[in-house]
Amino acid sequence: MVALANVRGSGAFGDSWYRAGFKASKPNTWKDGIAVARWLIEQRYASPQTLGIWGTSAGGIFVGCAVTSAPELFAAAVFDVGVLDTVRFEESANGITNVSEFGTVKDPAEFRALLEMSTYQHIRDGTAYPAVMLVHGMNDPRVDVWHSAKAAARLQQATSSGKPVFMRIDMQAGHGVGSTARQAASQLGDIYAFLLWQFGLLSARP
Repeated sequence: MVALANVRGSGAFGDSWYRAGFKASKPNTWKDGIAVARWLIEQRYASPQTLGIWGTSAGGIFVGCAVTSAPELFAAAVFDVGVLDTVRFEESANGITNVSEFGTVKDPAEFRALLEMSTYQHIRDGTAYPAVMLVHGMNDPRVDVWHSAKAAARLQQATSSGKPVFMRIDMQAGHGVGSTARQAASQLGDIYAFLLWQFGLLSARP
């Protein structure tokens, strides 16, 4: 079963819904995601052993902060070309274009909001994190690959669960735009295989 969470910060229900997960109100985005996860577990659609979470690009904030806030809810997580260090995002080539959406470190109030939504800054040593796959293209012009690289290294160091933290890098890809059908199918196959493996539904052996 796949559940699509139209969390605050998305445009699913108009401008007010979008503004309710914007800059200082961004925590509503992952709080909504966590609420969805808890509901799915309470209703027995899933369990912490069979529930995964997946977010792409700016959705990396959603999935990353959900995992760092409530790691016990998830068996696995996919960070797909995710924005994972919002404090440093502005310094990247495409970062300045995102100031209007996320804020700037040059404004004290907006810096605090950026720090709150930064996955990297909230990874804690000795925490039992779920299995994580970080997916990125080496030539991503929108979200630099160092977001995934930093988060992967930090999670590998910090986690106490014994579950894997993988990084899937495509040396010939970017942010998904321009990828061939073969590249897209290969990536999707790897993601679903990873999730099914962590749910205990697929052997790790070929």
